[in-house]
Amino acid sequence: MTKDPSTELATPAAAGVTAASQQRWFGHPRGLATLFFTELWERFSFYGMRGILILFMAAAVSEGGLGFSTGKSAAIYGMYTAMVYLLALPGGWVADTLWGQRRAVFVGGCIIATGHFTMALPLFGLPELPFFFGGLILIVLGTGLLKPNVSTIVGELYPEGGARRDAGFSVFYMGINLGAFSGPLVCGWLGENVNWHLGFSAAGFGMVLGLIQYKLGDKYLGRSGLLKSGDDAETVARKTRSFYAALGLVIGLVVVFVSLATSGVITVSLQQVATWLGYGILLLVVLFFTYLTLGTAWAGSLLAAAVVAIFVLQGRYGTDAAGRWSVLGAMAVFIAANVFNLALKKGGVSMEKRRLLVIFWLFLLAAMFWSGFEQAGSSLNLFADSGTDRTFFGWLMPASWLQSVNPMFIITMAPVFGVLWTWLARMKANPPIPVKFALGLLGLAAGFFVIYWGAATSHGNLASPAWLVVTYFLHTCGELCLSPVGLSSITKLAPKGRVGQMMGVWFIGSALGNLIAGLVAGRLEGMESQQLFWNVGLFIGSAGLVAMLLAPAVRKLMGHVE
Repeated sequence: MTKDPSTELATPAAAGVTAASQQRWFGHPRGLATLFFTELWERFSFYGMRGILILFMAAAVSEGGLGFSTGKSAAIYGMYTAMVYLLALPGGWVADTLWGQRRAVFVGGCIIATGHFTMALPLFGLPELPFFFGGLILIVLGTGLLKPNVSTIVGELYPEGGARRDAGFSVFYMGINLGAFSGPLVCGWLGENVNWHLGFSAAGFGMVLGLIQYKLGDKYLGRSGLLKSGDDAETVARKTRSFYAALGLVIGLVVVFVSLATSGVITVSLQQVATWLGYGILLLVVLFFTYLTLGTAWAGSLLAAAVVAIFVLQGRYGTDAAGRWSVLGAMAVFIAANVFNLALKKGGVSMEKRRLLVIFWLFLLAAMFWSGFEQAGSSLNLFADSGTDRTFFGWLMPASWLQSVNPMFIITMAPVFGVLWTWLARMKANPPIPVKFALGLLGLAAGFFVIYWGAATSHGNLASPAWLVVTYFLHTCGELCLSPVGLSSITKLAPKGRVGQMMGVWFIGSALGNLIAGLVAGRLEGMESQQLFWNVGLFIGSAGLVAMLLAPAVRKLMGHVE
């Protein structure tokens, strides 16, 4: 019986020693090409479907859409994009513990493709809502398996590390953005001009192309991405059975809840579910950092106080307000306790705990950044659809095509920023990490002030798409100041033995930001678009100014990590 190589145990010494894996692709391991195109097609499918998702939900039933309200559409969009990032954590655990990264990537891609095709099945007369929500759940599960693990395999192709690995990731990053650029062009044109479900199916075919070339090229990966575990086969099998049982239970509960909520059996709205999911994420992060910096007793007391506050406040102020003020109160207590601890003990607080506080601060800034940046797929996408003049010489450009502007700017601007940081470092003027985060937020805010200006000065007419192009340019500059720097800073600041956990916190920040982005976009239901853009720009800009003012103190907490 022939073994599937993706299920064999691999040792570090054996990684990357096959003859095929020694072949080269533009000076890099040939396996990089396999992973490059796998990620390109996965991002094609993800951003292609994402480009038309909220447009499909908000479109009238007579236009082939779901006819959801703006608030409901945005809440679903926020929860979907948030769960993609949250499930990267268990997806990494499955690869590390049960399957290895290579098998996780393939299984994840198969699930993603199935999800896209599931969303397209109403083309054949099948009911809309069950297959729509079922498809979203499958895409979330599959992306959680594929997204974190394909990057891990890229790293394993370069066991020597160093600048060559950095160059390899730069090439890989180009594949991400080429997929993100082309996906909305293809899926958007089909979805908006022909049939929404054809757009979803095109995303599925893109993922299938990625899977085909992945299997054809896996021989070039050597033994990179195979399971590296000290457990015997029986232990791995036992953990696998437990995983499948837990997964089945969770999926069953989610399906039941979604069915009850959409059928009206339970009265909770999807906006409320998204709101409380956000409260839960933020509270868990606060408790986790409380445990790491102040100890178990503090974390337990803070949890108890938050729960009591929710029950006390909900009778007077309502459930949502009770949750909001309880979580914010817990965060305020955590911050105040640590500031007092730093002031009281002065040099007595360990560098490890100081850096944990820095990571928490960067987590908050990143969540705020993504809450604004991810308006691209929600409120800005809706504005492109209904508030922008997209007619050129009698031809109407699909609104989703403007989703390709950001990846286009990433492709052209990323090398510029790379050269800029290197040049500034040589000049001993490279901004420290906290300042780069502040610049990222300020660039994002500037973009929102631009689109506010464009929407406000249109005087009831359709605005020029140039306003969105300039907005996305400024957002891209902000992204290049914050996102790559954030990934690097977490690896530098994380205590030994907690690097994986801190990278998980970074993913959670992205999830929380995406969730907030959906909830904020839902306010378009009762607010003019320019007012929403002004409010978001003002909030993000204020956060950027605070981040800039606190940057010297935060840098002092970091020590000499840079």
